[in-house]
Amino acid sequence: MQLVIITGLSGSGKSVALKVLEDGGFYTTDNLPAKLLPEMAEFLREARYTRVAVSIDARSGDALNELPRQVRDLKARGIDVRVLFLEAKTETLLKRFSETRRRHPLSAGELTVAECVARERELLAEIGTGSHHIDTSELNPNALRALVKEFVESDHSSLTLLFQSFGYKHGIPLDADFVFDVRCLPNPFYDPTLRPLTGKHRAVVEFLEADTNVKRMYSDISEFVSNWLPCFVADNRSYVTVAIGCTGGEHRSVYFAEKLAAHFRTAWRVLVRHREIST
Repeated sequence: MQLVIITGLSGSGKSVALKVLEDGGFYTTDNLPAKLLPEMAEFLREARYTRVAVSIDARSGDALNELPRQVRDLKARGIDVRVLFLEAKTETLLKRFSETRRRHPLSAGELTVAECVARERELLAEIGTGSHHIDTSELNPNALRALVKEFVESDHSSLTLLFQSFGYKHGIPLDADFVFDVRCLPNPFYDPTLRPLTGKHRAVVEFLEADTNVKRMYSDISEFVSNWLPCFVADNRSYVTVAIGCTGGEHRSVYFAEKLAAHFRTAWRVLVRHREIST
């Protein structure tokens, strides 16, 4: 049986993710109390359900502390358990709650939404470790749906390496395991002929590769990732996200993400995302 556990911050898109899986043929349960997870999983496996998705959030309280152990136990029973943790920047969550006029699940009329979000981060800190994170701050619902499908359909029998480009002026992605800053390198943005292009275009690639420091930076990042990936495999990690950032997220970071992906694709399962460009 495949069991997908969707968790994370309220307002980060858990309902959207769960609906994607329901439409994909999963048996779904929203807001399952964490302490009921082992019994429910065993019951559904005996009933021969093959694809199950549950949403578990901070309303489970202290029972969340047992979730990492429960996940390990379920995996030991032969269940393919995958934990998807959705999050977003605090200002994004506050804006979403303001727009929808929803009450935060932890509110109870005593805390502000900002205080609820802070408390929720504390409660979920433990289960966030080792989960696959998706930062939905800059994602529209369709983009989130695509990432959820990608997460479920990918083969988790070995580690997947994700290279993500981003622009610092839009904020650092929350879902990154490693963040590398390439803003010190020559910027194609200041060349009028290169400005409308991206790091995928040959002219930008040639501009960057003409600089010795670009080659040094690529070599250093590549060596660092290569040296540490085996440790993540030994820790039974399914995903590692490497984020590369430049100022706008359209030229230098895109170039590095594409080049690193091409290099590691020969030995690892690799995905590439460019947060600031559409293609």
